[in-house]
Amino acid sequence: MLTATYTLVVLSVEQTPVRVGLQSLRQMLHACYLHQGALSAAQVDYATGAMQRLYDSCHWRKLDKFLLPAVRRATRLADDLLAELDALSRQASDALAVSTAFDTAIQGQQVDAFCQVVETFCRVLLTRIEREEQELFPLARVAVPGEAWFALANQMLAHDAYLQEQRGEPAPVRQPRHPWQPRQEQPGRPGIRLTTFH
Repeated sequence: MLTATYTLVVLSVEQTPVRVGLQSLRQMLHACYLHQGALSAAQVDYATGAMQRLYDSCHWRKLDKFLLPAVRRATRLADDLLAELDALSRQASDALAVSTAFDTAIQGQQVDAFCQVVETFCRVLLTRIEREEQELFPLARVAVPGEAWFALANQMLAHDAYLQEQRGEPAPVRQPRHPWQPRQEQPGRPGIRLTTFH
């Protein structure tokens, strides 16, 4: 089960930048946008652009690409949960589509409607991430057989190597470390940064 634990930890870490980005967008919404009687086209464009980036990041996760198919193959007990997670994604997609209709400066009730759409988008994706970690991960740990976890981990590693090659980055080379040399800190992965727009 060590492979299962490792894989689920990797998938959980992958959730972090998406969660932080959604929370930052929500914070900006409540701190700035909700209290304004009008929003400029640039403010609207910034929020919808952030929503699109977050939706894409959520859609292309390893969880969707590798874990969900493995769970579907392993058991029918997850069908209801997977259907509910899909429904949350559709709600987020619908909110994103509605947000793109606000493509100019808005004021009054339009501001309230736009903020409600952004809030819905953040809420449903945060709910999905929470349910994945609290319900899907424990179910997958039990339902997916051991050999499938090895295949899953190998697929994820191959996927990372492919993406690294596509970016033109050299494969990491491990240098031997002498016992008296301290370990070097690995650089952190960049998250999704949101800048407050006043």
